Amino acid sequence: MPHYNRTMPATEMITEPARNTPIAGRCDVLVLGGGPAGFAAAVCAAREGAKTLLLERYGAPGGMATTGLMSHWTGGTRGGIYEEILDRSGDAEGHRQTIHPARLATALLGMLEESGARLRLHTWAVEPVMEGNRIAGVIAESKSGREAFLAGITVDATGDGDIAAKAGVPYRKGRDADGKMQPMTLMFKVGGVDTARAVFPGGFEDDFQVPGGSLQELGRKYLPHPAGHVLLYRSSLPGVVTCNMTNSVSVDGTSAADLTRAEIECRKQLDPIVAFLRAHVPGFENCYLLDAADYVGVRETRRFEGEYTLTEQDILEARVFDDWAVTKAHFNFDIHNLTGAGLDETGMQKHFPQRTGYTIPYRCFVPKKVEHLLLAGRNISGTHAAHSNYRVMPICANMGQAVGCAAALCARKGVTPRNLDVAELQKVLRRGGVMP
Repeated sequence: MPHYNRTMPATEMITEPARNTPIAGRCDVLVLGGGPAGFAAAVCAAREGAKTLLLERYGAPGGMATTGLMSHWTGGTRGGIYEEILDRSGDAEGHRQTIHPARLATALLGMLEESGARLRLHTWAVEPVMEGNRIAGVIAESKSGREAFLAGITVDATGDGDIAAKAGVPYRKGRDADGKMQPMTLMFKVGGVDTARAVFPGGFEDDFQVPGGSLQELGRKYLPHPAGHVLLYRSSLPGVVTCNMTNSVSVDGTSAADLTRAEIECRKQLDPIVAFLRAHVPGFENCYLLDAADYVGVRETRRFEGEYTLTEQDILEARVFDDWAVTKAHFNFDIHNLTGAGLDETGMQKHFPQRTGYTIPYRCFVPKKVEHLLLAGRNISGTHAAHSNYRVMPICANMGQAVGCAAALCARKGVTPRNLDVAELQKVLRRGGVMP
């Protein structure tokens, strides 16, 4: 066990003895993180015949879509596994993009099981296992202790890119000018809403005239800073509304201290927000706090340097890359105010000019400097503004499809992701419903 010498200054390190870590598993494709990107990567790799293992730190797959209590699949793409997820998790009433977190988690578990992918929940990847500049797997911690999982190809879909960072892939955080990142939010639900009379502002630029005046102006006036905007979404349950209104700014999702501060700050805002809704929003007079997410939602941390960096101009021009891997992606520049409530001055929602969709090239998923590693989700290679568009869950799900298929091909052919023939990947993706 670690040894502490009391005669040493408090700033010194604890000395840990060398240890032997048991190898708990070997696979072709190891996927880290079970959010939409990681889930999709695991399912698609397994469907392509790869022996696949998914490690997830929480008790269910889905990430923000399930344990994060997200309201709906915002943004979008067409084709691929995203459409399948909607088909599998919808209900008889026709709710497709509206998320019922518990039903979605069950649907995702079913898809994983059917694919043949193995799943390990409550397990956190903490260190890469390196052979020179090649990643050979990870060290993980769980209630079972410290274990190693080895793989031919590793996919980092942890959002923050924890393993890619420790493996030595260069990255940036936040906007280039000052490193500031988008705020964090704890999603929550209220019950007791008269939805027939309620209003549902779905974006920062959506406003309603209520008895007290402009709803968004009332939010800025009465909600506790840095909260101050009103975002309300219908659920698939009667009288239940999902709220995206808590806010924590100047926090870094790669810092446990900042995550703790954000969790506390957002939870302290819950009661004042519910009181505001009762006082100012029609239909919410008798609402009450029903549930809050298991953890605060992190919008932005590391963006890794890949073989190509997707830019905002690529998105605005709706570029179709020769090495496309994600297609028909569409959203806006959803940059939340980095210092307070509402939309950042660099954001663009209702007036976003590009209406057709864009592609993401395979090169964005291939990190610099480290071999046998692929990226999936909000940690891929892109600029701060481009990230605000591609970070949404539908696009991340189809990123996972592309990366999972690529990982399986690499494992089967014995090639590195950097040397994969993208034309072969595109054939597989076309079979899976992804078209340029």
